[in-house]
Amino acid sequence: MQQQLMQSLSDYLGSLAEDKRIDAINDFRLLLHKHSPFRDHPVDCVLWVKSNKISPNDYNPNHVAPPEKRLLLKSLEVDGFTQPIVVLEDKADHFEIVDGFHRHELGKGRAHLKNKLKDYLPITCLKNERGGKPDRMAATIRHNRARGRHQINAMSEIVRELTRAGWDDARIGKELGMDSDEVLRLKQINGLTELFAGRRFSRAWTVK
Repeated sequence: MQQQLMQSLSDYLGSLAEDKRIDAINDFRLLLHKHSPFRDHPVDCVLWVKSNKISPNDYNPNHVAPPEKRLLLKSLEVDGFTQPIVVLEDKADHFEIVDGFHRHELGKGRAHLKNKLKDYLPITCLKNERGGKPDRMAATIRHNRARGRHQINAMSEIVRELTRAGWDDARIGKELGMDSDEVLRLKQINGLTELFAGRRFSRAWTVK
């Protein structure tokens, strides 16, 4: 039965034009993912989507130096995509990048890669249960912290935005993998008013 089903599937896919075949393969992968015992892991389902359906976020503080970026380009050219771009669906059939900005930039922006990829890019989609912007920002930082370097000012802006969203220091530290001193230092960059907002002070420590 399984062999017959696989042969029928192969015949069906072989009969389709390329763009329709890609759509069908994505649909089959989503169906398999639905029944997979590993469906809680986004990497269980990698889809190929048109590059214009993927957009960068506006807060990524990760910096890749030119030598590392050249190495990434070489890897994409020689090894192909070994890691999908991690995204969240921000509206119907459109995705915002959580991790993989530089893979997206090179795959979409370098003509030879774009042609080789037929203007498609591989994505894996995080669950939307935590799709608010603070959660997306936290997910990006978690993906980035073990790689590359963060621009300190950009990181401090993220900490400030998470604070404004109502996250306390403990939650920021837990979600971003920071200790309390690191959260404190990033808050200090934005000044004492931001750092001590909402706290009580003696007259000698009144924030002006």
